Amino acid sequence: MKPLQQVLAEADQQKVAVGHFNISDLVALKAVYAAAREVNVPVLVGVSEGERDFIGVYQIAALVRSIREQNSFPIYLNADHTHSIEKAREAAQAGFDSVVFDGSALPFEENVTKTKQAAAEMRAIHPSIVVEGELGFIGSSSSIHDKIPEDMSPMTTPEQASEFVRRTGVDVLAPAVGTMHGMLKSMVEGQTKKHVDPARIAAIKRATRIPLTLHGGSGTDDQGFLDAIEAGITIVHINTELRVAWRRGLESALAKRPDDVVPYKLLPDVVESVKQVVYARLRLFNRSLKSASAH
Repeated sequence: MKPLQQVLAEADQQKVAVGHFNISDLVALKAVYAAAREVNVPVLVGVSEGERDFIGVYQIAALVRSIREQNSFPIYLNADHTHSIEKAREAAQAGFDSVVFDGSALPFEENVTKTKQAAAEMRAIHPSIVVEGELGFIGSSSSIHDKIPEDMSPMTTPEQASEFVRRTGVDVLAPAVGTMHGMLKSMVEGQTKKHVDPARIAAIKRATRIPLTLHGGSGTDDQGFLDAIEAGITIVHINTELRVAWRRGLESALAKRPDDVVPYKLLPDVVESVKQVVYARLRLFNRSLKSASAH
């Protein structure tokens, strides 16, 4: 199987994006894998610190590795939003393919120092690990919000991005380009959409020349995603949309079978609900692919 670094380089060259989907249980993992297998493209499974605390760092690593090895499928595991070097080290030791070291809420100099240190320590454990840094705080919770969080940073500038990448040596950069973590209630109801800044993405791409990640993708309109990918986004993170689908799938299953208590009879509805979201997003992110078999 190709290393993740190579998958990202090829996606970058082909102007497509690798879908990154957060999970916190086997139900969502089954949905992500099933959708990626149908579309036949590489996929990133993400687990934040909270999600890792619930499912288990070594447990999720073993689950993803078993899927990859048994099915020879390009499914990769990312330690999303890792805020401490200790947690980053733990993910590297467990065999994660990539780690997002998130110092985006810190002052610039402190973010640079800690990200650089984390990258060095992770590579000492796992030389081929992909290290992503974040520049620009876009909120901390993949939840449903009443209003836009007040503590969000201004959008990342190309000059900041260039200096950050040069001084930290990260493989991937997640800049602030208009999105936020989580969704507004109006987005869940389909009344509003997030907007990205393609011109800013293109300028940051020219300044850094490395793969860029769009965090907080949930609730972005389709054309916004396509514009972002064309401008230079290589990885797109989706989480809140999956959580909404997970809950709706469970609610539907319970409504149809109110007296059923058997998890493996109820949860397939949840798998299907989440799978539909992942499938649609993967098709969109890989729209310019002439042949999925290239992967």
